[in-house]
Amino acid sequence: MTGNPQDTPTQERGRRRRAHLLTAAVDLLTEGGFAAVTHRAVAQRAGLPLAATTYYFTSRDQLLAEAFAQLVETELATTRHWTTRHGLTGLADQLATADRNRQLGLWELYVHAGRDPALQQIARRWTDGCVRIVADALDLPATDPRARLLYTTISTLWLEHIVEQRPLHDTRALLTTALENASHLA
Repeated sequence: MTGNPQDTPTQERGRRRRAHLLTAAVDLLTEGGFAAVTHRAVAQRAGLPLAATTYYFTSRDQLLAEAFAQLVETELATTRHWTTRHGLTGLADQLATADRNRQLGLWELYVHAGRDPALQQIARRWTDGCVRIVADALDLPATDPRARLLYTTISTLWLEHIVEQRPLHDTRALLTTALENASHLA
């Protein structure tokens, strides 16, 4: 261990404060979208002074990028866990019944990534992670175009369900059909 031992509690407190701010930003992002994430709103949600947001994040863009990155990592872990437990066909239920606000946050990432190269990297991490999950479930290499094609089908149906609020049973039926037909891909 290097440095002054008295710095450890201060550093830990700083890590906790930064984590609280980031969690608040993710919550605001999923509740109200891109526009809801302001320094003032994040500080208020985290119960910290406004100056803390600019101390831990150099800009709103950095705060948003890190919030999107955290959301992506959390949702990838959730999707991988669900798929491991329930198989690829179980993914239809997970996508059709997941928290709509969190899903909207992920799709909003794509809209803003079209104009922001920093967010493009995060959006690509989401897509590549989802393709990997599908490929693993089909026992295909992640680079196999069939895995990406199936993921694209799943995500299109998922987007229709979220944005257009199509009936859950229609979305679930179409997702299940697409996933059942996936056995013919491998």
